[in-house]
Amino acid sequence: MQFDIRSIKLGKDVTAEDIAEDLEFLDDWEERYRYIIDLGKQLPELPDDLKTEDRFVRGCQSQVWLETEYDRDADTLFLAVDSDALIVKGLAAIVLSALNQQSPQGVHDYDMDGFFDRIDLLGHLSPTRGNGLRAMVAKIKQQAAQLAA
Repeated sequence: MQFDIRSIKLGKDVTAEDIAEDLEFLDDWEERYRYIIDLGKQLPELPDDLKTEDRFVRGCQSQVWLETEYDRDADTLFLAVDSDALIVKGLAAIVLSALNQQSPQGVHDYDMDGFFDRIDLLGHLSPTRGNGLRAMVAKIKQQAAQLAA
């Protein structure tokens, strides 16, 4: 079966707002971690031929790869992220819920740090996980700028 980056519905059918509401409903961070891990399980695995050095996200504690595709006619950026760690895939799913299937300008303008503050995420991650999450967002924003140029 061929990998289809456009089949990832995070950002279109499941938005950052949806995830924020779900997280606010959960009582404690143990439940929220389980929810985040379950989000990550919804992401498809990248095929091995896409797990290349140029797709590797530096600064993450775990191995993380980012695939991007830009539809210039629709001015839409499609994103896929894979990791060897379930919690990181879940964190990636949160990022994709905000940035996937947006315009490059929309990706650039979206305040991920503000969203992370709203859901109180970074305060519940280790410093290295938080830095890795920021590295993932930075690489997505960098890719968006390059693809739209």
